[in-house]
Amino acid sequence: MPRCRRVGLYRQAGGHRADAGTAPGMDREIPGLVRRRARTFGGRMSPARNDRPVPKLPGLTPAPADERARILIVDDDERNLLALRTVLEEVADVVLARSGEEALRHLLKGEFAVILLDVFMPQMDGYEAAQIIRQREQTKRIPIIFLSAVNKETEHLIRGYSMGAVDYVFKPVEPIVLRSKVGVFVDLYQMRREIQRKAAAEQQLLDENLRANAELLRTEQELRLAEQRQLAIIESLPIILYLEAPDAAPRIPKFVSGNFQHVTGYDVEELRRQPTLWQDRLHPDDRERVDQAYRDRASDGSFAVEYRWRAANGEYRHFLDQAVLLRDADGAPVEFAGTLLDVTDRKELELQLLQSRKMDAIGKLTGGIAHDFNNLLAAILGGLRLIERRISLDEDQSRIIGMTKHAAEQGAELVARLLSFARRQKLEPAPIQADVLAASVRDLLAHTLGGIVELKWNSAKAVWSAFADQTQLELALMNLIINARDAMPQGGTISVSARNDRIIHDPGGIAPGDYVVFEVADEGGGISPELLERVMEPFFTTKPVGKGTGLGLSMVYGFAQQSGGTIRIDSRVGEGTRVQIWLPRARAAARAAAPKTDATTAAMAPGERFSILLVDDHEGVRATTAAMLSDAGHAVTTAGDGREALDLLDGELAIDLLLTDYAMPQVSGSELVRRARGGRPDLPAVMITGNAEAVDSADLAFGVLTLAKPFTPDQLDQAIRAAVARPAETRVA
Repeated sequence: MPRCRRVGLYRQAGGHRADAGTAPGMDREIPGLVRRRARTFGGRMSPARNDRPVPKLPGLTPAPADERARILIVDDDERNLLALRTVLEEVADVVLARSGEEALRHLLKGEFAVILLDVFMPQMDGYEAAQIIRQREQTKRIPIIFLSAVNKETEHLIRGYSMGAVDYVFKPVEPIVLRSKVGVFVDLYQMRREIQRKAAAEQQLLDENLRANAELLRTEQELRLAEQRQLAIIESLPIILYLEAPDAAPRIPKFVSGNFQHVTGYDVEELRRQPTLWQDRLHPDDRERVDQAYRDRASDGSFAVEYRWRAANGEYRHFLDQAVLLRDADGAPVEFAGTLLDVTDRKELELQLLQSRKMDAIGKLTGGIAHDFNNLLAAILGGLRLIERRISLDEDQSRIIGMTKHAAEQGAELVARLLSFARRQKLEPAPIQADVLAASVRDLLAHTLGGIVELKWNSAKAVWSAFADQTQLELALMNLIINARDAMPQGGTISVSARNDRIIHDPGGIAPGDYVVFEVADEGGGISPELLERVMEPFFTTKPVGKGTGLGLSMVYGFAQQSGGTIRIDSRVGEGTRVQIWLPRARAAARAAAPKTDATTAAMAPGERFSILLVDDHEGVRATTAAMLSDAGHAVTTAGDGREALDLLDGELAIDLLLTDYAMPQVSGSELVRRARGGRPDLPAVMITGNAEAVDSADLAFGVLTLAKPFTPDQLDQAIRAAVARPAETRVA
């Protein structure tokens, strides 16, 4: 969707809120906005019109079909009126009023599709004006949208809705959102007028028929029934059939099947009244290609092209237009016989597939970036810890080092979330009971939610055990609950539930089987449909700048996918949001937890010193790790890659342990361990890396302990001693 610049009706300036005016330069920004306005939005097109023809009957004078709807904008600030008119003048005709009294005078003179009413105005405010409008029979059904820059509290919203408002729009106004909201009411107004015109026409037709004699009426009814049968047969086909002269310019078919209006929204007669209608409503990006195919069809004898065409409702439909040239007995061209197939549904499925592939590509890219960041953070944190251990720092210096280390650790946490989205984190799945999980999450959030938000946990009876990493599931639920809290700044109830479900066939791609569904629901403002499609993308957030990283939902999405489940979101604007995490049911065989191979579970042997070969192609990580090992009393030999390490081992270097990075050029860490154990099968080894997928495979293949970057000196020391303490048979490749 093309980007549209925000029109700021209210802005912060000099630390104070400008409550009734536009920021300087608004008059220069608006013309640019109009030139760059989005041509499509949410499947709709502005201005909203219904160009279907109305029957011309004696004695009936319907309103012109192309008469535009009118919008009444009421605001006491000229600049706001100018900005709003610029945003909405494409949707309908705009009438401006600078006070509630002037607005009422306009309402006495004509009809309006919708009223945009500023809440705070001198003399008569928006609430009073709305109350008067609702009291008049002629105006009480006109939709009212309140405009307000302040007072977003619930009581003010309730007061506005009680006065007859159908919606609230808060300043600063997003032009696309405002056009979309107003466009809905303009469409409804136009449809109501169309219904009224059609009702009048049908009534006139009925009166004429009643005056006809019985025999003529019977004949007409039989004819109409036959036509309906023929039309039903044609309309049952998913295509439009047409016949067109070989030299038709512009395109006006001689025959079109009856479902033309159903597919395009236009009557066939509209094509004859507007010969360029078909050409004009082609998508600008497809127009040249379609014109060329149309020009070539006479020589080729056939015509097949796919393009986008804007239907009467403003939506672009995808059509596959095909035709062949029919010739007479002498070979002379007679006409083109063609079909017009609506392939919009197929295109939407293709877009869904493209979105899925995009998310997968983003995940792979994110995982690669996160791995590189882990190397940088390992070097930074290692260096900072060495400074703390080796240098005596005064209070000021310690504070600066502490702040820097804290920032680097936050970066490490951010990388962990990226790896979670990329589905490359190391998971330790085990059976999880819902009641145990509920108690754990409540403890973690005890001092986080605040007094205005109530957390309710409702689990169904006999909920199965889920098979997932409990720590990551707790973190995912905490993210969702905190998001729910942020969506309810005025307070409310967050409902967390767990239930059983079974999937037999799911079009979303989740495998058939038994699942445990954890759901977090809030009572917040909800998420609009256009944003809902993007909320799981990394770094995308609906929160204000500085209030979120945009990795919360993406982390939950990655965790669910990596665990063999999925995430589903249902949100309605003004009603709230429900997020579901679907996780596979734990099988009976998985109930006995497997022994962990983590370094922290192994036996410790404090006081021992070892001879260690350290291999890492990243100079910073290699230097800081070597310094950590030296400070711990170990004898360290370093190598910059696997080949150099193998040369050292071939030179009969005596070592107690091999400490190697996984991702290295030419010879990887796994290959290095395998070849090093060719001469010494029981050689202890520790693999350090930021790639969790690679770590898992290396651990299974070679029986090596793994250590994720960045790591602390204590974690490094524990990993070394755990690797040495492992039984020799577990270290054989």
